[in-house]
Amino acid sequence: MADLESIATLSEALVGELLAAGKTVSTAESCTGGWIAKSLTDNSGSSGCFAYGIVSYSDGAKASLLGVNPATLTEHGAVSEAVVKEMAAGALNLSGADIAAAVSGIAGPDGGSEEKPVGAVWFAWATRNKGKPEIDAEKRLLKGERESIRAQTVVIALQGIRERLREL
Repeated sequence: MADLESIATLSEALVGELLAAGKTVSTAESCTGGWIAKSLTDNSGSSGCFAYGIVSYSDGAKASLLGVNPATLTEHGAVSEAVVKEMAAGALNLSGADIAAAVSGIAGPDGGSEEKPVGAVWFAWATRNKGKPEIDAEKRLLKGERESIRAQTVVIALQGIRERLREL
């Protein structure tokens, strides 16, 4: 299980790597409520690598702030590959960052279904390749209580940013 110390250690290392590479990151968060952005900005000097973060908890915010197509939300639901990819693309395009991470999931204890159980989280990371965004996504089924699911989500998102940074 992820804990606050592991989040702090990972985010500190990631900020150092982003600064050393001269790269920037932005976030689009739903189930984490801004925790990914907070973990990055807890570090001194992060203003040199953190473009900005958007907490888009509601469907309306996803559409109006990040440009997620309302039809995508209706067809697939907020916790889906299609939506999280549009969230990441929106954050990347709006911020001008080099990397964007997006998350949408069901942290519980309520809100789960057979199709989308508590702990289901979609992640997407967008990077720029010759000016065009490249986006990849993955779904995880995380275990634990709400706080644990959210903390695990932060760690996975930060690790994903780190992996993509190393590919730039």
